[in-house]
Amino acid sequence: MKGPKKFSNVVLGSVLMGLCCVVPIVLILSGTAGLAALTGYLDYVLFVVLALAIIIGLLLYARHRKQKQDICRTHEASEKRDD
Repeated sequence: MKGPKKFSNVVLGSVLMGLCCVVPIVLILSGTAGLAALTGYLDYVLFVVLALAIIIGLLLYARHRKQKQDICRTHEASEKRDD
C-alpha cells in the first residue's frame, strides 16, 4: 500500500473509532442538557449512517477489485506480447 493511501486509511479508521467514543458522550451531554427527547431519533440517523457506510464500503471494494483485475489483465497482455 502506498504512503498517501495508507495515510487516508489510517485517518478514516481513526475517525470511525472516534465516533465510537463520541456518541456515548453526546448522549450523556444531551441528557444532562434536557435534550433527552431527541435521543430517540438517533436510532434512525445511526441506521442510515450505518447503511451508507456499508454501501460505500461495498462500492469501494468493488472498485478496488476491478482495478486489481485490470492490472492483472494488462500484465498478462504484456507477457503475451513479449513471448
